[in-house]
Amino acid sequence: MQLELLNEQGMASSKVDAPETVFGREYNEDLVHQIVVAYQANARQGTRAQKDREQVKHSTKKPFKQKGTGRARAGMTSSPLWRGGGRIFPNSPEENFTQKINKKMYRAGMASILSQLAREGRLAVVDSLKVDAPKTKLLAAKFKAMNLDSVLVISDEVDDNLYLASRNLPNVLVVEPRYADPLSLVHYKKVLVTKAAIDQLKEMFA
Repeated sequence: MQLELLNEQGMASSKVDAPETVFGREYNEDLVHQIVVAYQANARQGTRAQKDREQVKHSTKKPFKQKGTGRARAGMTSSPLWRGGGRIFPNSPEENFTQKINKKMYRAGMASILSQLAREGRLAVVDSLKVDAPKTKLLAAKFKAMNLDSVLVISDEVDDNLYLASRNLPNVLVVEPRYADPLSLVHYKKVLVTKAAIDQLKEMFA
């Protein structure tokens, strides 16, 4: 398997050998969907809460007499049938949204995404990505020269200059291979991988 090696102008200058086990797999749509949904679910926090009929602030007095009004009988205004009443099955702060994904499934799913990105031409390799100072405009100019507006960079090493220069760019994310996630791989239009990061990805997902 060979991937395009981009120069500083964003043009393909040559080809780089890449492992078939990571960048040459068949696309498994069901597995990719499963790991993306699980990743989003595991990021959720169970902080939402609703009140049941015991917790809402209402009087327990019977709102009107039982018979003779023509209305449906009611015992108290905290009933879930009433506006402002408690919920029947309220959301709880202790609700757990996590989904379990086996390690083999996760590795196979990530390799499937990387392989599909390579087939679609959305994944390329660069020798390295560095900036001389922690200046956002330096990195923005580098991506502009490469004609990239939405890019995920998987670098073997993210130093302070690169991290500080990239964090204010809204459509740019720079991470080390261990922090690459399925949602980011799917979200960004282009994925750049440094040469040294290919071996790390092979070790993680092959």
